[in-house]
Amino acid sequence: MNEFQKYLIEKAHISKKHIPYYLKWVEIFLNQLSGNDKINFSSEEKENFLLFLSSEHEDWQIKQADHALRLYRHFLSIKVDKKYGLKSHGSNESNIKKNDLKINAGEAWKFASEEMRRIMRLRHLSYRTEKTYISWLRNFCVYLNKKDPELLSSKDVEDYLSYLAVERKVARSTQNQAFNALLFFYRYVLKKKLDDISSAVRAGVRRRLPVVLSMQEVEKVLSRLKGIHNLMGMLIYGGGLRLMECIRLRVHDIDIERGTITVRAGKGDKDRITLMSERVKDDLLAHLDKIQKIFEEDRKHDIDGVKLPNALEKKYVNAGKEFGWQWMFPSASLSVDPEKKIIRRHHIMPNTFQKQFKKAVQESGIVKQATVHTLRHSFATHLLEKGTDIRTVQELLGHSNVQTTMIYTHVAKKNILGVKSPLDN
Repeated sequence: MNEFQKYLIEKAHISKKHIPYYLKWVEIFLNQLSGNDKINFSSEEKENFLLFLSSEHEDWQIKQADHALRLYRHFLSIKVDKKYGLKSHGSNESNIKKNDLKINAGEAWKFASEEMRRIMRLRHLSYRTEKTYISWLRNFCVYLNKKDPELLSSKDVEDYLSYLAVERKVARSTQNQAFNALLFFYRYVLKKKLDDISSAVRAGVRRRLPVVLSMQEVEKVLSRLKGIHNLMGMLIYGGGLRLMECIRLRVHDIDIERGTITVRAGKGDKDRITLMSERVKDDLLAHLDKIQKIFEEDRKHDIDGVKLPNALEKKYVNAGKEFGWQWMFPSASLSVDPEKKIIRRHHIMPNTFQKQFKKAVQESGIVKQATVHTLRHSFATHLLEKGTDIRTVQELLGHSNVQTTMIYTHVAKKNILGVKSPLDN
């Protein structure tokens, strides 16, 4: 290992402060190898090792370990006559143990579910993703009649996806969501690779045009929303926000002077900046005064700070008690954090606004099947009808692909193409 260390410094030009970590990854890997040959290890053995690490370490550590092993393989190709005889040891305790699975299938699935939850939190997946993936895992368990997880194969996933498409008639996006959940389960919990499952029946692609309200209809609905719900409705329509993006806004995401809203970790974990209507600025200032009082009351009673994204709670211990990090739409009451099991103030729940919006639509006499997301559709359509460049609309909505934004051209054709019905002539 001393020669490899010298190689890292002189040939690979690895920083001296990183050398111990590179050596550590290689040593752990060599100890994991079951065979006697520690030189001619295969790519599959390396990939299995990286998968093993992924349940206990973060992405940057996995990449560092991968780089270390690539360098070590190249080093071995130079020193082909060198042999390293290191003792192997058993698998990590986080793996699903054979004896545990033999107790009974129900306990094994419970253990697997908890292990999957632990790994998702280690990898900083959102709480909503965690709930969705766990839900699919439970559904998969029921479909297989609690078959022993140790005996699962790729064929089980293939059959389940076909079942979703043929019998439950789910949409393509729903089937993809189920596949992603099971892929995560197989890869990080069972430590198994999924074989080719392309023969599974694929759900059909359903093309649905978005429901769009006219400007007059939007005005009718917003006028029937009161207080905080009216402010939320104006922010969503005025900036093309998704409901959860609006609910998860923090005080420092609002820039009244510049007239912008910063969306943090939106869909696809992307940040973006969108519009703030001049019309909401006075209401926002009044609202900030209200939540300032809630914030001061919480500090007075020494309530735990609000939840921070990813590992920021460890890095900035007291940031959750700073006003800038507070929710723009805090809940009226305290609640227990489902992850930390501590009492703190969360943001309001989405169904609170959804109920008020549905009521406002009904009172407006609008027969369209409008939901809160319809405000976002209306924002995009109205911008296009006013001649806004579609790339600009794409950026404001946070779409990765312009084809997603193009759907709104189908409900805004009148102004874009200047087409008139022949009946009008």
